[in-house]
Amino acid sequence: MDAVQSSKLCDGIDAPRWMFWRRRRYVVVLLAFLGCMVMYTMRVTLSIAIVAMTENRTVSRGNDTVEYVQAFDWSSSVRGHVLSSFFYGYLVTQVPAGVLANRFGATNIVGTGLGITAVLTLLTPLSAYGGVGWLIVNRVLQGMAQGVTIPCLHIVWSKWAPPNERSRMVLFTFAGVFVGTIISMTLTGFVAKLWSWESAFYIFGTAGCVWFVAWFAVVRPSPEGDRFITLREKEFILKSLGIVEGVPEKIKHPWKGILTSKAVYATIVAGFCQSWGFYNMLTQMPSFLRDALHFEVQSSGSISALPYAAMGIALGIAGYLADWFQIRNILTTTQVRRNFNCLSFITQAAFMTTGALILRAVPTIICITVAIAMGAFAWSGYGVNALDLSPKSAGVIMGIVNSVSTLAGIIAPVVTGLLTSNKTADEWRLVFFITAGVNMVGFVVYWFWASGELQPWSIEVQERKRVENGADKKGFDNRLSVED
Repeated sequence: MDAVQSSKLCDGIDAPRWMFWRRRRYVVVLLAFLGCMVMYTMRVTLSIAIVAMTENRTVSRGNDTVEYVQAFDWSSSVRGHVLSSFFYGYLVTQVPAGVLANRFGATNIVGTGLGITAVLTLLTPLSAYGGVGWLIVNRVLQGMAQGVTIPCLHIVWSKWAPPNERSRMVLFTFAGVFVGTIISMTLTGFVAKLWSWESAFYIFGTAGCVWFVAWFAVVRPSPEGDRFITLREKEFILKSLGIVEGVPEKIKHPWKGILTSKAVYATIVAGFCQSWGFYNMLTQMPSFLRDALHFEVQSSGSISALPYAAMGIALGIAGYLADWFQIRNILTTTQVRRNFNCLSFITQAAFMTTGALILRAVPTIICITVAIAMGAFAWSGYGVNALDLSPKSAGVIMGIVNSVSTLAGIIAPVVTGLLTSNKTADEWRLVFFITAGVNMVGFVVYWFWASGELQPWSIEVQERKRVENGADKKGFDNRLSVED
């Protein structure tokens, strides 16, 4: 059966899947991908630019050479606070995001959040020259604006993503995180060297403004409100999700079950431990390359992007392997989640320790790259675990996981800044050893507490929800749809 016939069986649209513009939900996916990409270019830029902002500059004037001190004479501790301040705001809006989305629409909250971030990014140089306090305020506000994005995107997919396409749509969307990280880490150093560090904020802030206009022009909260979607595609999406058109959704979350579940806490701990290393390297790696391995700012940006490029590739491999083991009944869902997550943690710990002990340019960079790339296997574990435990409450669970994970983004850079005040190799070794230890804590907790099964406290909610919405069982049966 060719691609056109196969696609037509799925949603009645006579077009192969690569013609994404023929399916409205794929257009939404593309805009969401670009949103995540722009979001991370704006988030990561300061991690690279701060190296140029705090390094000594030498300027030649005629026959005289004048050496200037740093544009911003910030200690490593101050830099750590500046870099972690984003997460103060990011933590605050994780839980309220769901309430705001229910009141104003998830797509509106996503667009507004990133639009505000774009404006604040354009104002970052002005904030920095105003003083470190103003820069921290700017970054806290950016964190608050971006904090609503991930929870609200999950709500967007609860309206737009058919169950048998959910994994690929969500995976493609969040691939924008890595693309944005790579772009920011690669370009910021070169832009700072070629023009000025301020230019990077102007470029990425402008890109955010362009995306803001495109998002509000194209994307609607649900298929029901999109006047450009075909009737066939709208009916296909609504039926697959068990949504009766015109009937408002009411979701009741089993809070007692969620807050007393070991499996949920395993996911929370795993999220914190994974985020410790991820965010620490995301914010501190350029400084590490300069202080411990003596790279220049333009080189440190490009090299810092390598681990995230590797992780983007590994994410596709990990996702494919996780599905492959389950589809062929080689491993149960619990075994897949536990083995993939714990393989990631123990491998990360081993390579972080090895990189710290060696501490030479090429082998250490290889070790860091492998360690961060292996985080993709953790995402195939704890990162999708909430959908196994309670599909209808997955957004709530991930909101809690994201909130706790954000604490790692706050604590890790500050701890690193305090530990590396003298910028010595031994200080950076200790940072790596601590990261490896955190990984091992995640390994132990997840191995003993994790589960990939639908939890008893979720079953009643799932059944009641399905019956209340009049969901046809066939609407959820992926076997009725023939995939490309």
